[in-house]
Amino acid sequence: MSSRPKVIKPSDGEDAAINRGIAADPDTFEVPSEEFNKLRRLGARGRPKLESPKILVSIRYDAEVIDAFKATGDGWQTRINEALKDWLKNHQPA
Repeated sequence: MSSRPKVIKPSDGEDAAINRGIAADPDTFEVPSEEFNKLRRLGARGRPKLESPKILVSIRYDAEVIDAFKATGDGWQTRINEALKDWLKNHQPA
């Protein structure tokens, strides 16, 4: 038994009605095939690869540390990362 939903394709008449509606909508336009293929190739790759990607880890900090960084607003995780990188400039991890 498959858990995939059944795909019901529109009939030729329904498809024609859908296309007429699209053509009548002033906010839509048809992208030329060449342009569409170029966009599709770019989109298929996802985000560009980072030179130095971040690594997902699970780590525990004291509540007071997290609360202090969260109190500074959005981007608090980036600020923790920057604080740790700054610490590494003058310290050697044990």
